[in-house]
Amino acid sequence: INLKFASFLLMSERFPNTTHGLVDLQKQILSQILKEENVQVWNVYSGIAWIKRCVCNKAVLLVLDNVDQSEQLEKLVGEKDWFGLRSRIIITTRNQLVLVTHGVEKPYELKGLNNDEALQLFSWKAFRKYEPEVDYVKHSMSFARYAGGHPLALKTLGSLLYNKRSLHSWSSALAKLQNTPDKTVF
Repeated sequence: INLKFASFLLMSERFPNTTHGLVDLQKQILSQILKEENVQVWNVYSGIAWIKRCVCNKAVLLVLDNVDQSEQLEKLVGEKDWFGLRSRIIITTRNQLVLVTHGVEKPYELKGLNNDEALQLFSWKAFRKYEPEVDYVKHSMSFARYAGGHPLALKTLGSLLYNKRSLHSWSSALAKLQNTPDKTVF
C-alpha cells in the first residue's frame, strides 16, 4: 500500500451527524494525510477548503466505513478533484441511497453469507462450536435466516444467546425480533 499511496486512512467509527463531529473528522483526515498534528480547521467549510487545497495532488487510500448520510460524504470527500489522480476512496454503507446521491461510479454490493456459513457463524457465537446443539438446530436455523446472511447480525444474535440455555428463552427472543420493525444491527 505504501508504494501506491502517499497515505492510507481507515475511518471506521460511527460517523457523527453534527457539524462539530464532521470538523473533527476533517481534521483527522488532514492530520494523517499531511502528517501534521495540529491542523487548524475552524468549521466544515474551512475543512473543505483545506482538503481541496492540500490533498488534491496526493494519492491516498481512504476507507470510510459505515457512512449513513450523504452530507457526510459531501463534507469529507466532496468531488473527485479533491484528491490526487491515483487516489481510491472506499465507502461502506447500509444505505445505497447515500452512494447514489453522491454519484459513486462503481458501487459494489457485498453478498451476505450463504445458509451454511450463516449457521456456522451463528453457532460459533452461540455455542462456541460450528454446529448447533441438537435441541437447538431448528431455532438456530431460524435465527440464521432472520439475520439474512449479515455477519454482524449473526455475531450479535449468537452472542446474545450464548448463556441462554432454554428453548423457551430462544423462542421468546426470536418472537421479539420478528415483531420489532427496527433492524439497525442488520
